[in-house]
Amino acid sequence: MDSLLLLGEILMINLVLSGDNAMVIAMASKNLPEKHRRQAVWWGAAGAVGLRCILTFAAVLLLKIPYIEAGGAILLLWISFKLLLEEEEELKIEGSSSVWKSVRTILLADFIMSLDNVLAIAGLAKGDLALIVIGIAISIPIVVWGSGIIVGWLHRFPVLVFIGAYILAYTAGNMLLQDAKFGAVISFMLPTFHSMLPMVLGIIVVATGMLKRKMVSAG
Repeated sequence: MDSLLLLGEILMINLVLSGDNAMVIAMASKNLPEKHRRQAVWWGAAGAVGLRCILTFAAVLLLKIPYIEAGGAILLLWISFKLLLEEEEELKIEGSSSVWKSVRTILLADFIMSLDNVLAIAGLAKGDLALIVIGIAISIPIVVWGSGIIVGWLHRFPVLVFIGAYILAYTAGNMLLQDAKFGAVISFMLPTFHSMLPMVLGIIVVATGMLKRKMVSAG
């Protein structure tokens, strides 16, 4: 049951954080004929699965070094704030005229934009390599297949973005507690309330995002 819950969280994180990736996939293959476009998209997806797995395995190993996990947690917390507080940036990706050029563009963009996904999955999975592989293998094809739909979903159902941001912040809190050195410091400073840190961080991020959006709509 815990594994299914974690897998659901990994899928949600990938859905929310992959809006840009979905746009890149759609734009990189837009100049190809329909048949070749499908080839480019699926080859790009297969490469992205392998790339994400390698990067996430590396992150799982690195996060075992004292203070590295705390640093990753702070970065992930910043990403969760960024997800809700920053305006979307316009992507400038030129369509490619051949299948392999499109695949190369998709892989390069996925590599550049994968840091948030990799950190989140590494933090959530806690070294469970089977969960990492299954989560990535399922989620990336979903992103690819729905590259024209996902961005619309995120605009139409803002609650998805808030849920994703909460999971990110909650994961960051857990990573802070799990860090071999930094976690001990937090437990010493907050002996009674340290276990509530992930939930508190999640609530702060979501509340801040709601306040920002309310101010924007009021203005």
